[in-house]
Amino acid sequence: MDSQKKYPRTFSFEFFPPRNEEGRVKLRETIQQLAQLKPKFFSVTFGAGGSTREGTYETVKEIQAQSQQAAPHISCMGTTRSDIRALLDSYRQIGIRHLVALRGDLPKDAPQTGDFLHANELVDFIRAETGNELIIEVAAYPEFHPESPSAESDVRHFVNKVKAGADSAITQYFFNVDAYWRFVEECEALGVVVPIVPGIMPITNYKQLARFSDACGAEIPRWIRRRLEGFGDDLDSIRAFGMDVTTDLCDKLLVGGAPGLHFYTLNRAGPTCTVWERLGL
Repeated sequence: MDSQKKYPRTFSFEFFPPRNEEGRVKLRETIQQLAQLKPKFFSVTFGAGGSTREGTYETVKEIQAQSQQAAPHISCMGTTRSDIRALLDSYRQIGIRHLVALRGDLPKDAPQTGDFLHANELVDFIRAETGNELIIEVAAYPEFHPESPSAESDVRHFVNKVKAGADSAITQYFFNVDAYWRFVEECEALGVVVPIVPGIMPITNYKQLARFSDACGAEIPRWIRRRLEGFGDDLDSIRAFGMDVTTDLCDKLLVGGAPGLHFYTLNRAGPTCTVWERLGL
């Protein structure tokens, strides 16, 4: 779609904070490998209810120490303005200039607490605190957020985040290219003029992918699901087919004018590097 072509193409990779020393060593190697692809930034997730706040901070420091730009996720669920202010200060002190601002997951069976109800309020607060010092990414859902009452309300929520001061957006992963372009068109019809970068989940493990997808509302098209189910425990066939599907998806998006790709790496370099090489990037 031509409107998204006007933005410079950017590539980025996402990590989660490792849980132990073995994971930290592995992630260090992954960062070194993926840094060779010269991404714009590496984002680092933030656990529900702040469960990995320390881990996020340490992972961000590790990325910065390797002379790469880190973009920590900041979740506002259950936090106060002073919590966010302190977090922003700590990140700015280590040279962070890029954030991913999210509402975050609601804690299971717990009442919603804190000073923020939605991500647009968090974006608004960060802008008020830091002016234009930081690049703010927000999340977008081409197949719509699982909690949204309707497609229209979900698009409206996204527009509110952009109007609050977001610079660009990263989508939830998807496998349906039409869903992405339709979402972009709807947003632009409502006056949204920011790059909406597709999130990409390389397919390497069917059971894990099915679990993730059920939780986040990402649809695995029936033809892909049936094909993956048919491979059973044949991991080599799952990976080979998964790489074909992922590469084809990325190719269609880039040819169509998507403003880049954001890879959900699951802290592994291999699958992303394979797709990257196949795309000739």
